[in-house]
Amino acid sequence: MATDEVQSIKLVPSHMRCVPGSVNIKVAKFPSPTKHVEDLDPSRIASSLVGAFNIALEKEDYSSIASLFVEDGYWRDHLAVSWVFRTIQTRPRILDFLQSSAGSKDGFRLKSVDVDASTAIRGPKVATIDASGSVSGVEFFIKLTTVLGTGVGIVRLVEQGGQWKIFTLYTRLEELRGHEETVNDRRAKGVEHGGKPGRKNWAEKRAAEADINTGNEPAVMVIGAGQAGLTAAARLKMLGVNTLVIDQNDRVGDNWRKRYHQLVLHDPVWYDHMPYLNFPAHWPIFTPKDKLAQFFESYAALLELNVWTRTELVYTKWDESKKAWTVIVNRKRGDGTSDIRTFHPRHLIQATGHSGKKNQPSMKGVENFRGDRLCHSSEFPGARENSQGKKAIVVGSCNSAHDIAQDFLEKGYDITIVQRSSTHVVSSKAITEIALKGIYSEDGPPVDDADILLHGLPISVLKAIQVNIAERQAECDKEILDGLDRVGFKVDRGPDGAGLFFKYFQRGGGYYIDVGASQLIVDGKIKVKQGQEIDEVLPHGLRFQDGTEVEADEIVFATGYQNMRSQTRLMFGDEVADRVTDVWGFNSEGEIRTMWQRSGHPGFWFHGGNLALCRYYSKLLALQIKGLEEGLFQDGEI
Repeated sequence: MATDEVQSIKLVPSHMRCVPGSVNIKVAKFPSPTKHVEDLDPSRIASSLVGAFNIALEKEDYSSIASLFVEDGYWRDHLAVSWVFRTIQTRPRILDFLQSSAGSKDGFRLKSVDVDASTAIRGPKVATIDASGSVSGVEFFIKLTTVLGTGVGIVRLVEQGGQWKIFTLYTRLEELRGHEETVNDRRAKGVEHGGKPGRKNWAEKRAAEADINTGNEPAVMVIGAGQAGLTAAARLKMLGVNTLVIDQNDRVGDNWRKRYHQLVLHDPVWYDHMPYLNFPAHWPIFTPKDKLAQFFESYAALLELNVWTRTELVYTKWDESKKAWTVIVNRKRGDGTSDIRTFHPRHLIQATGHSGKKNQPSMKGVENFRGDRLCHSSEFPGARENSQGKKAIVVGSCNSAHDIAQDFLEKGYDITIVQRSSTHVVSSKAITEIALKGIYSEDGPPVDDADILLHGLPISVLKAIQVNIAERQAECDKEILDGLDRVGFKVDRGPDGAGLFFKYFQRGGGYYIDVGASQLIVDGKIKVKQGQEIDEVLPHGLRFQDGTEVEADEIVFATGYQNMRSQTRLMFGDEVADRVTDVWGFNSEGEIRTMWQRSGHPGFWFHGGNLALCRYYSKLLALQIKGLEEGLFQDGEI
């Protein structure tokens, strides 16, 4: 989550702000505690429930399936039952979901469910359902058979009135039958033995593939070669979908390599693994930007992804009749020449980051600034060495602002951070040892299992759990949070007290993962100007609406970015931007809007987020595109 976060220009408490149009998801209520959990036989309970579920499936008795849920139970589905991400709550709505799904082209897709006891982690067990440990139930992974392929999921059961009922059910499409990923026992042979004069070796074939020769047009073009673009390309490649990634930078990884000097990921390595290729065992817990850039470059090479760097998007146009794009790109080669190429992909993926264009407010007096530098954080290369006596201001109070302020301080600057509203502050220690411990940690399950444990939770249930986690984290961080309060730096607990995850999901920012700057603020080494809007940029500083002035030789606006849709408008024009739906934030069911699924414009997709979200949702994105390519459904169908 180490990104610049969006800061509103107007002073609104950040715990109350969210992406425009996003729904503030309510906190779920948990069932009553189960008694005598030590006497439970989780395997028997799981088998009995799944048996009843399969009998009802076979009879197409959807009322009986719905009755297996508690009254306010949840079914979260990612492509196993329909081609739309859904979260449905309450028995009547689940019944309606099942009946409406049965009327689709393929009928009701789910054919059978089996308990997955392949590992101790996946098998049935007594587990805590809430975060406080007061509600226990039975948890187990499942394997699915559907009309279209196979899937995975997770079930959490609770006891009500002497009967075991489903509190949450998660189902996810994993593979399309006949179109499985080319991994493990389906991997390529990699060699052609003798008897074929003129046969090319691997290097020759790979060079031809990467150059996208005539007759090898990509079905998918991805714009951006960061974690989003690379994970999408990797997933599509394993499904046999010809894909080209383009990026205007000189090298893969430059989207991180060119960021500010001291940038390090604030997420731990166990949370950040890439598809098909985990970070190695010696990798540091927190990844420096240049090290991540090197990994991205190696990842693209090892997975044989077709990535064109130094390539600009010149023209795009959607042809409704042909259901394809016309895309013109300008590829600048190493010898200084340019190669203008025209392609006709059926899909474009905007993978330029989950944010849009930089959010640098227009302010009176900017043109009069006479200091050394005034820029947005995205343009900030790092503080200048040996700058004792120099003064700097960072406008913003989230991850990038703190990192940049700390960099200024270390180089000798007198530094002031401008906090216009409140910030959710949580220490890196509290995240790794409380929020992610046992799931994304050295002693946690394989990352694919960890992803199911997390994403298998309906968002309102996850929010309730995060409220408890945020309380525990605040207790862990009490000393530093109290210190920040004493010096006038305002902190909050996030939406409804749900902390970091929901600051990120609901508004794309508004938080600082503390890696040292908070103590510097408490100690007065980083000064704070809080709660005042900027009135004017002066030749050597800023004037605020309360009339006070702060001097500065350098001013950095760590004010984040606009919505991803704003970048769509810049890159693809109004015709595309006006058709796509709002990006990021929650819809009424608690699913992230528009990301990783159909956007409202045919053949156009959004993919982005932190490394963990890109890892998980890239597979679901690729399965949808593969389904369209193979004619398994048409755009507009569910």
